[in-house]
Amino acid sequence: MPMEPLPDLASLSLAEVARLVEEQRLPPVERWNPTHCGDSEMRIARDGTWFHQGSPIGRPAMVRLFSTILRREPDGRYVLVTPVEKLDIEVEDAPFVAVEMKVEGEGRERRLGFRLNTGDLVGAGPDHALRFEQRGDGPHPYLHVRGGLEALLARPLYYELAELALAEDEAAPGIWSNGVFFPMDAA
Repeated sequence: MPMEPLPDLASLSLAEVARLVEEQRLPPVERWNPTHCGDSEMRIARDGTWFHQGSPIGRPAMVRLFSTILRREPDGRYVLVTPVEKLDIEVEDAPFVAVEMKVEGEGRERRLGFRLNTGDLVGAGPDHALRFEQRGDGPHPYLHVRGGLEALLARPLYYELAELALAEDEAAPGIWSNGVFFPMDAA
């Protein structure tokens, strides 16, 4: 089954992004409970590169396909799941990377849309929270994608968010999107 070509984020309004997000048809992985079959011999590197048996998966369509059957288990493990099998997959940080951002509006009226390395589109807001984690090597910003799966925001996107937050007139640094304020100080 061929996958649809990816739309250009810059050419879309955030209303169009929201519509496309609503239209996404993902497999119902949360309803599939097959027996655990072992290890997939796959890994998702911190930079979002997918590997199988140590070699990068070079076909973006394959990565997109695998990303649709990715699930996070209650114990925090990541698995690839189908109706008949469940295989572990190693994730170094977050399974996705937000690589592009679109901003519309200002302050409380601002809306943020993100494109992930898999081509998925996600709008930050009540169902897709932004969070900021402080580590020894600096801040790590994340966007909730679905079902406990997150995207690490690429460093340039974090700098864009920080610039927007510094321009705001808020008591604490943070960013508004779709009516929700996301504080940027690490929790």
